[in-house]
Amino acid sequence: MAGAPVAGDPAVGEPPGERAAAGSAVRERTVAVGVPVAVGSLADGPTGDGSVEEGPAVGGAVADERGTGGKGKGRRTGEATVSARHRTVPPCPRSPHIRSAGALVAVAAVLLCAVAGAASAALHAADLRRGPLPAWAQRYAQVTVELEVTGDPRVTRPKVRGSQRTPPSLVFTGDAVRLTAPDGAVTAVRTPVLVVVQQHRAGGAKDRGSPQGRAAGPHESGRGPGGEAGGGPSPAWRGLLPSTRIRVTARAAPPMSPADKVAAVLRVTGGAPPLTTGAPSALQRFAGSLRAGLREATDGLRPDARALLPGLVVGDTSRVPPDLDEAFRATDLTHLLAVSGSNLTIVLALLIGPSHLAVRAERRGLAPLLGLSLRGTALIGGVLALAFVVVCRPDPSVLRAAACGLIMLLAIATGRRRSLLPALAAAVLLLVLYDPWLARSYGFLLSVLATGALLLLAPRWSAALQRRRVPPRLAEVIAASAAAQAVCAPVIAVLAARVGLVAVPCNLLAELAVAPATVLGFATLAAAPFALPVAQALAWCAGWPAEWIAGIARTGAALPGAEFGWPGGWAGGLLLAAATVVLVAVGRRALRRRWLGLLCALALILAIWRPAPLTRVLTGWPPPGWRAVVCDVGQGDGLVLAAGDGTALVVDTGPEPRAMDRCLTDLGIRRIPLLVLTHFHADHVDGLPGALRGRSVGAIETTTLQDPSGQAEFVRRQAAAARVPVIHAVPGERRHLGPLTWEVLWPPAPATPPLPTTPSAPIPPPHTAQAPAAPPDPTTQGSPADSFPSPFIRGPNDASVTLLVRTAGLTLALLGDLEPPSQQALLAAHPELGSVDILKVAHHGSAHQDPQLIHRLAPRLALISCGAGNPYGHPAPRTVAALRAQGAKVLRTDTDGSIALLGTPERLSATVRGSQDGGHRVRGHRTSGSRTRGAGTDGVRAGARRAGLRRTGARRADARWVRRAGSGRAGGHRHRGRIRRPASSAGRIPNA
Repeated sequence: MAGAPVAGDPAVGEPPGERAAAGSAVRERTVAVGVPVAVGSLADGPTGDGSVEEGPAVGGAVADERGTGGKGKGRRTGEATVSARHRTVPPCPRSPHIRSAGALVAVAAVLLCAVAGAASAALHAADLRRGPLPAWAQRYAQVTVELEVTGDPRVTRPKVRGSQRTPPSLVFTGDAVRLTAPDGAVTAVRTPVLVVVQQHRAGGAKDRGSPQGRAAGPHESGRGPGGEAGGGPSPAWRGLLPSTRIRVTARAAPPMSPADKVAAVLRVTGGAPPLTTGAPSALQRFAGSLRAGLREATDGLRPDARALLPGLVVGDTSRVPPDLDEAFRATDLTHLLAVSGSNLTIVLALLIGPSHLAVRAERRGLAPLLGLSLRGTALIGGVLALAFVVVCRPDPSVLRAAACGLIMLLAIATGRRRSLLPALAAAVLLLVLYDPWLARSYGFLLSVLATGALLLLAPRWSAALQRRRVPPRLAEVIAASAAAQAVCAPVIAVLAARVGLVAVPCNLLAELAVAPATVLGFATLAAAPFALPVAQALAWCAGWPAEWIAGIARTGAALPGAEFGWPGGWAGGLLLAAATVVLVAVGRRALRRRWLGLLCALALILAIWRPAPLTRVLTGWPPPGWRAVVCDVGQGDGLVLAAGDGTALVVDTGPEPRAMDRCLTDLGIRRIPLLVLTHFHADHVDGLPGALRGRSVGAIETTTLQDPSGQAEFVRRQAAAARVPVIHAVPGERRHLGPLTWEVLWPPAPATPPLPTTPSAPIPPPHTAQAPAAPPDPTTQGSPADSFPSPFIRGPNDASVTLLVRTAGLTLALLGDLEPPSQQALLAAHPELGSVDILKVAHHGSAHQDPQLIHRLAPRLALISCGAGNPYGHPAPRTVAALRAQGAKVLRTDTDGSIALLGTPERLSATVRGSQDGGHRVRGHRTSGSRTRGAGTDGVRAGARRAGLRRTGARRADARWVRRAGSGRAGGHRHRGRIRRPASSAGRIPNA
């Protein structure tokens, strides 16, 4: 139910047959997965148009407020209303003229709204083109701008680009009010801009030629998690409040898309604090003090509660770490962090009390204790709603919830008929007229869809469940969660190309703690400016339900079937919408037949749990007897070598923790005695948290060159948090693990000791005749590349840990990211190095390869790990051609997906899973004949002869060399090729 912010909305009407007793209002309803609504339909039952008729409680309450005592008011008096309730009034037929007139009025209203919306959009678009700033942005000019901050500064999440992790930036929106152009001209303007505050990047990039492109658009920003990470702009930038005026000197650039909400992007270097020219307003200062007080009160909580509580209360996600943010996304719980109507509902419930008593003399809450009338209560409620928007910031879901709440408060004040769907429609129309850009906001769309589902679908689904003896409260909660998920899932598929299977159960479990966490959080928010110790005590109490929610998110995201890939874009969204309609129809039948319902529930449990034997039978992955798997981790490296049941040697972890975790989970890996990181570039080490998550790791072995230093520190920090020792690879070191044996060939020992490591725990002893090298001196500090005696170590790539691995008679050479000079030095250092069965090509198959090394190794199978559509052109066509000319079969993760290696030297084969975009969307390709991506049959055969290979059992020219996962018995066809070579020609690990 990601992005389903639905609270503070009108309550859903009573289902047929569930009308309240005479003289009472509609009983409490559930919004946003079980949160009771404070303002909503206050009547006896729903009408046919989705509105709610005014019941006797409303009339009586209004009469009492006016002091009439229930007399002289016709249908507004209690007696008249009750007596009229028992009459049977036949429906009055409408004449055709009235119906046609109503249709014309409806059409005219729709046309009027469309014209008003178009006019508003045209006026707002004209503001973007007004003034000289857009023209200077097209020239990427250096300008001085005085601007007014309109949004809270938010720290972006660092991203991996090539070998480097981009430093975090701080982004916020503002209105430029004065522009000093490069020619000195000063102009008063009113232009919306996006400000990007960057820090200086340390170090260079491994891959040159990365496209700079245009300036980032506002869609790249967000409430980036990890805002408290080290580095980034100074705290003075982070502490800016809306309405503050500052002066900046920036490089102007056009937005990413002409349809963006801003006219220009201002890139500022955040070395110095901003120059403030105007203080924020008193209202914003008060709101800022409340938010700061909440953060201070939660400082002493445990990490998850400390990060999550400000997000639940006011939407402040600056402390949410990336792994927790990913867990919330995987379980579709992000709507809890996007402040919405549920928060406003709780605020108004404190004032009004239960909704079914909101307009009666016996109403509860703070309003009757303070002696407030209905109109006074509605007025105070409106003030609270506006204050809620100011404190929680005017995000789309907040605006939608506040608009719906204000409309229903107005209905309470006037005693008029409450209409649920018209109230939502009116709120949407007013907001879109005020800000047409909301029509392009996916968050706003999800909020409106979820609210509509609660008004239309949830009551019917709840009634259906109750007819099947489901307890009413439980039925309402299940119906609300399922309805919101059903209408929001197609939009999520458009954005993320995935479908979550654990969203509904995770939302149901999380809702148990949402209300107490939010109530205690708001109490903390209110108490912090006046009594910090009291606020800290309240925060401690709120931390328990917050940790429960975080635990639900982490547990749900860790399940193997938490989500699965789905076609993205609008086509995928429409396909999922159609599938949802079919599933709803099947669900109705399943409710009628208990055995069918149990069967569907069992199928869902199996799909989420994904027991390994069943998954292997259905998908063919992982193939039985796999020796090694090259994981599809995008533009990076991640390789797994089988070492027993649930045990593996892992070499590199790729750039994304989620992709690496998913690969290891699919392979059933629970124990990693040794994890080797060849070097510290981000595309090899940033996935480390995913490999550590939920697994027993014995030790992490790294190269001795601690460069880049920031990413080396990241590895040490992650290892320390997981209590995993870090050791350094020693040249000549030999180890064995189950069926695996391997030797470290490179890099040479540095002249000075490397950085200190954590104390090492027992790991498999080195498999060598000589004593292992002495451990590095823990008192010394790391050294740059010039500390190596070899002149070929010029950077992190050249210091990649290079392994020669042997398993089941197969020999694998893993070259890391070695550049040609180091490849030549490797050959010189190991003249005994012979041919291998499998080669992991260096540096993602870039054009920088040493032909002599390829000729010496003469691999039968060459593996290239690279990302689809990467901007570096990996793999280089000439590298692929050189490998094929040498007789190697080339497989690559960007087109083939994850690659599993099987067999023995006599019967070597490979299974490909199909390319997965981001580790989820399967886009497999089928290798036909004896070629891969343009490799001709004759060329491969000739190469096989040159490499000394011998094909057996291939009676046709189109015999398969590679089979795709899922093409076994379950898929109907089994394509399995074998590459044979006499055992005597297999490469061997040289003796000590």
